Amino acid sequence: MEQQILKINAKIVCAASVVGHKEHEGPLGSYFDIYDQTDKFKQKTWEKAESEMQRVALSAALTKAGLEENDVGAMFAGDLLNQCVGSAYGLLNFDIPYFGLYGACSTAVEGLMLASLLITGGHFKRCATISSSHFCSAEQQYRTPLEYGGQRPPTAQWTVTGSGAFIVGDSKAVGVKICAALPGIVIEKGVNDASNMGAAMAPAAIDTLLRFFKESKTSAADYDAIYTGDLGAEGSKILKEFMEADGYPINENHFDCGNLIFDPEYQDVHSGGSGCGCSAVVLASYILPKIRSGEIKKALVIGTGAMMSPSSLKQGLAIPAIAHLIMLEHEGAEDGNK
Repeated sequence: MEQQILKINAKIVCAASVVGHKEHEGPLGSYFDIYDQTDKFKQKTWEKAESEMQRVALSAALTKAGLEENDVGAMFAGDLLNQCVGSAYGLLNFDIPYFGLYGACSTAVEGLMLASLLITGGHFKRCATISSSHFCSAEQQYRTPLEYGGQRPPTAQWTVTGSGAFIVGDSKAVGVKICAALPGIVIEKGVNDASNMGAAMAPAAIDTLLRFFKESKTSAADYDAIYTGDLGAEGSKILKEFMEADGYPINENHFDCGNLIFDPEYQDVHSGGSGCGCSAVVLASYILPKIRSGEIKKALVIGTGAMMSPSSLKQGLAIPAIAHLIMLEHEGAEDGNK
């Protein structure tokens, strides 16, 4: 089989995170850059609020990096709304070439992978990647309006209200190294329950991790941490069981962003967090500083996404899923891309 792991030579220069009140009240609340107690961000609709989160997140990331719009060659952005309108409207006033992405909850990692590939190839010196989700806009589109008050089953996850923005630079920049990536393969195992996305996404995460370990001839022990995007409690349990059965146990150093962002004991989120904003804000605010400081020398980040649409759900179709992987390293660490 042709080699699938992609060699990358790029760095995450800086990142910014914007969240809602529930996320700010969770275990990682103090790590986020900006939050809004109303979740409205001074907008009249939930959809406009999501767009505003993207605008604020990218503006904050550019300010942190000391950059202007014309210092960025391109931006990659996506969200959960139909045709990614959250991103299109939110980034409308930035004079930067725009690539719209739909990777569902894997969008943050997909954007980082594509941006870093173009930078490694010498096409751009810097790129921005942005993704977002909003609990209220997602519920309104995929399930029922909040006013309906529908019952949520135990396997359901809480869509994170948040947006994460990243500035990716070339190898001469200072930042966290992106040294490898593995694009995901669409996997569908017959799960058609929109309230159990963890079960739908876990097989894709299993496939990507197994392919990466086998091709790189590594195991979980070679990494300080393995982060998945938003499998939640249900999907994380499935992932760990199957990885152990395949001879690649990850129990000791696996963490899921959907499990990290909320407190299941005090916040009623059932199986954890989800959404394009979930892994984006956890990576931007919590994971990257650990790698930048050297607390974590080498980590795998797997963005997981349930590729459903309102129409496919109404038709009872099973949910395809994707899992993209990037390897991140502390700048002082030995290059793991051999």
